[in-house]
Amino acid sequence: MRIFVFALLYLASAVVVSAQPVPDLGPEVDPPSAEDFSPMPEEPSEEGGKVVVEETDPEEEGSRLEQLFADLEGAETPQAAQRAARQIQLLWLDSGSDTVDVLMSRAGRAVQSEDFSLALDLLDVVVLLKPNFAEGWNRRATVHYMREEFGKSLVDIERTLALEPRHWGALSGLAIIQRRLGFKDEALKTFKRALDVYPGLENAEKSVQDLEKEAEGEPV
Repeated sequence: MRIFVFALLYLASAVVVSAQPVPDLGPEVDPPSAEDFSPMPEEPSEEGGKVVVEETDPEEEGSRLEQLFADLEGAETPQAAQRAARQIQLLWLDSGSDTVDVLMSRAGRAVQSEDFSLALDLLDVVVLLKPNFAEGWNRRATVHYMREEFGKSLVDIERTLALEPRHWGALSGLAIIQRRLGFKDEALKTFKRALDVYPGLENAEKSVQDLEKEAEGEPV
């Protein structure tokens, strides 16, 4: 995986250095979007927003996370899967630092306002203050992707997956970049990895179907 990511980084860097528009080598026709990486819940707000993350000690949180992943894998309905996924995402958002939570919330609002430069400034501080916080790296990867800075996005995706290998958003992001850069076989494998973690993940399911049809020479 690491060798392949480095190969992708080299290709993405070559595209950027060429000073030409990033070529759309894959089947995507829409510009990059945060939704490509799969929907994410709102960050806890310093003003007392809707999202509330219960405080738990690390051991309890780890046990809770394992149970939720088991629930996600064994979910019998899409609704049950979505509930488990939502709870996992909320745990991922719990940085354990009030300062980082505030920075994440402000970065989220900056992304919604399409102020990507401000979002990156805030997320740079997040990963500096909390380098073991996987969601900080994932959010920064998403912003880099939306700016079509694929090389930088790949670096942050690799860091996210090193900290949380089951992060289906980061796996989907990696697969989308692989597909966009023309590595369709690798993208198919990565999308399937995301589905192993989150069966029924909509964007991954559709992408797997499309890529398998393309491989068989069928129209998508």
